Amino acid sequence: MTNAIYWPEFTVPTRKSSWAQSLSRRQAAQSFAALLSSSPLLAQQDPFRDHPRVPKLEELLSAFDFEAVAHAKLPRQAYDYTAYGTDGEFTMRRNREAFDWVDLIPSATKTKPNTALQLFKAKHDFPILISPTAGHFQLHPAGEAATHQGATAANTTMIVSNVASQPIDQIAAAAPGPLWFQFYPREDMAAARDTLERAQAAGCQAIVVTVDQQASAFERDLHGRHLGAIARRLNPRQPNAPNPYRIADRRRWYSWKYLEEIRAIVKVPLLAKGILTAEDARLCIEHGLDGVYVSNHGGRSLDYAPATLEVLPEIVEAVAGRVPVIFDSGVRRGTDILKALALGATAVCLGRVPRWGLGAYGPAGVQKVLELLQAELVQAMAATGTPSLAAIDRSLVRTDFP
Repeated sequence: MTNAIYWPEFTVPTRKSSWAQSLSRRQAAQSFAALLSSSPLLAQQDPFRDHPRVPKLEELLSAFDFEAVAHAKLPRQAYDYTAYGTDGEFTMRRNREAFDWVDLIPSATKTKPNTALQLFKAKHDFPILISPTAGHFQLHPAGEAATHQGATAANTTMIVSNVASQPIDQIAAAAPGPLWFQFYPREDMAAARDTLERAQAAGCQAIVVTVDQQASAFERDLHGRHLGAIARRLNPRQPNAPNPYRIADRRRWYSWKYLEEIRAIVKVPLLAKGILTAEDARLCIEHGLDGVYVSNHGGRSLDYAPATLEVLPEIVEAVAGRVPVIFDSGVRRGTDILKALALGATAVCLGRVPRWGLGAYGPAGVQKVLELLQAELVQAMAATGTPSLAAIDRSLVRTDFP
């Protein structure tokens, strides 16, 4: 039969058994990939060493450029730890979108802006600080010490996280620039006292107590678990556990009375971080705090919480100038900083931005990204005819919050 299809493997028993036991196409591809990866000709190297596709530091024009380089250089889990927000990341996105709902009003007035700020009796060249963030070792071998070096070079105060990769005294010794310290409340008052006294002994000029609840689970980790990510906080629900809902009890027990107790330990200005309502802002002042820190943990606390820029005006109104109002979450541009200042913030903190700089280029990257935002702020102030921080007010902006 000339038109018959002839399959040799079915006519010879030995061939049939060999076919049945052979590798599948997927298995063969995996074996071939393993062979290639073990070849000495393809030994893994630093892809950014003298590579023509990697921009030089001076070529980067905005904070967003640093994120792209950090994303390319960092391991997946390190980038994701910096990038994610809680649950569906709605609040993290809203933090950024809120800046689009505020217009800056230009002016033909010519001026040379003065950005100096007096905050808690300390002079700052710019109303910009670095927000407390954890785990800088995953971004650079020198960790928070490298961040502090970059911040000092850019004349910027760094707020060191309570869960930093290094002890506070080591970070402080890395550079002469000013530091603040962020503290997570601890039920063990002896341990709390030790932490706070160490920070003050290291020269920290203010203590920031985080009072919001950081999320216990991050969906981005789960989605990337087969792509090099690490599901750090996605613990399975335990039906017989005292708290089966994966909510961290270590940050749900404290009260305003606790802040009054640590007030006796802290000899420097004390602020509460995570304030999103006018009522809590007033309570901060009633309980003796020296400042209010408006933050939603960069979208890492409660998803569908409001953007910090949306609630900033009502908090500023409640504070009524009695204490400084610090602000963070979503800031990426000098124009963002000016908008927050116009809505009443005393100073603005940067969280992810310096992490991108550190992961991309080390201390020099931290310095450069801070200097870019400083320059953008000066340019925005000049374009709005603003000669000083004291001259910044609501007249500079037009808001259209939904």
